[in-house]
Amino acid sequence: MENSEEQRTKYEIALGKYNTDINDDDIKAKVAAIIEKRVPENNTEDVKKFLFHCIDLTTLNTTDNEESVMKFTEKVNKFADEYGDIDNVAAICVYPNMAQVVSDTLEADNVKIAAVSAGFPSSQTFIEVKIAETAMALMEGANEIDIVISVGKFLSGDYETMCDEIQEIKDTCKENHLKVILETGALGSASNIKKASILSIYAGADFIKTSTGKQQPAATPEAAYVMCQAIKEYYEETGNKIGFKPAGGLNTVNDALVYYSIVKEVLGKEWLTNELFRLGTSRLANLLLSDIKGEDIKFF
Repeated sequence: MENSEEQRTKYEIALGKYNTDINDDDIKAKVAAIIEKRVPENNTEDVKKFLFHCIDLTTLNTTDNEESVMKFTEKVNKFADEYGDIDNVAAICVYPNMAQVVSDTLEADNVKIAAVSAGFPSSQTFIEVKIAETAMALMEGANEIDIVISVGKFLSGDYETMCDEIQEIKDTCKENHLKVILETGALGSASNIKKASILSIYAGADFIKTSTGKQQPAATPEAAYVMCQAIKEYYEETGNKIGFKPAGGLNTVNDALVYYSIVKEVLGKEWLTNELFRLGTSRLANLLLSDIKGEDIKFF
């Protein structure tokens, strides 16, 4: 019991260093101002090429199989030959049982293999299963892991269990990047998004990510703003840089420009690298390519 009290105190102390009493309407107004002012000036070919380079090209379908994932990966291999003037995607993101298929097929340089893990997308399973699934995904060739926080634990105030799970999974990942999905659409308020961001970072997240894409609402500019604020304040407190990844509902080039503008405005140019900024999407790849090249392209 004493240990539980100590743990609770640790997380409450962490939260106490940050302003989590934030107003949703204020956030909406700040985001609207960024979009109106910054998106038009960031609507350039260079920015779109950079955004393409930040994509975690994702296939998370019930119908995925070895052949479909192999073909999906082969398109990334061929991309450099077809479009030598554009840097390739940042990563291929698949279910954990498909990590080896990607690993065996991938030939493109500097493309990571990300696997969703630990009971994705609900996170509703035993911690032992989460750790085992993560370890197996890494063993099969993944070098990045995307997990979902235990949203139910967070909403019930059980920060200890939520954070301990993240910490154990990060221990399993070792030097491999751990991206922690908040499922912001289920959190209910900007204040909760800020709290979940801070707790996830303190528990070991290398990236914080908005959504699974399996629940609506998915990513929103308002959630992104709050998450980037948490990353900024944590950096100011500790000097450590945490990455940001919007995912789910990125349907247009303008959506990507909105998230780019928020990251640039809140976090600055230092975060404009695919080591610290990713976009979780598949459909956006063809849309960005089409926009850059000025013709309808369905490469992926």
